[in-house]
Amino acid sequence: MNFHEGEILYINKPYRMTSFGALAYVRTRLSKKLHVKRLKTGHAGTLDPLATGVLVLCTGKATKRIESLQYATKEYTATMQLGATTPSYDMEHEVDCTYPVDHITRELIEQTLPRFVGEIQQVPPVFSACNVNGKRAYTMARKGEAVALQPKTLRIDELELTSYDPATQQMSIRVVCGKGTYIRALARDIGDALGSGAYLTALCRTRVGDVRLEDCLELDHFQQWLDAQEIE
Repeated sequence: MNFHEGEILYINKPYRMTSFGALAYVRTRLSKKLHVKRLKTGHAGTLDPLATGVLVLCTGKATKRIESLQYATKEYTATMQLGATTPSYDMEHEVDCTYPVDHITRELIEQTLPRFVGEIQQVPPVFSACNVNGKRAYTMARKGEAVALQPKTLRIDELELTSYDPATQQMSIRVVCGKGTYIRALARDIGDALGSGAYLTALCRTRVGDVRLEDCLELDHFQQWLDAQEIE
């Protein structure tokens, strides 16, 4: 392998680690192995800290491919809690509102999901890395500043209900989508459409392009994998 000329690595990002944290972990070990101060490394598509799954890392000259790699189709599995919302649309923040759920049925959910398939408009979460007048939206939101984000056009190819438990009011979905989709925002919008509110309790990116979760390196095993490589 030639990490200076450029390699693309696929990591299974652990729960509660930032994408930058995973990148830094890999870059530190690569730099030490190559006896350089700091190997050029980047990632193609951020995962939230509370999400797991496929994280694409590029080294050396392969970092020039990051923008094109971000356009690859992505697949996710997600679990949502109905009947409540949080400011971040996931479990990073506490529940701020609760809603009735007596009207929710599997049939209602299955009737509602198709309206989110195809080209849709989505307002990104305020707790996101979107740029607002040169500032990150999440930085402003955490300071209590007002954040106004405009809707973006994006594409959802497939949206499937994989489970629904009426006792706990939790539902799970599988999503195949294009660049720029926030699954947290999708959970928010599905909750709104159901009249019950919703937030994510679990999220995993299971595929990027043709690369699936089972093709990824576990971060805990990265050093062992690196030691076994032939390096130019």
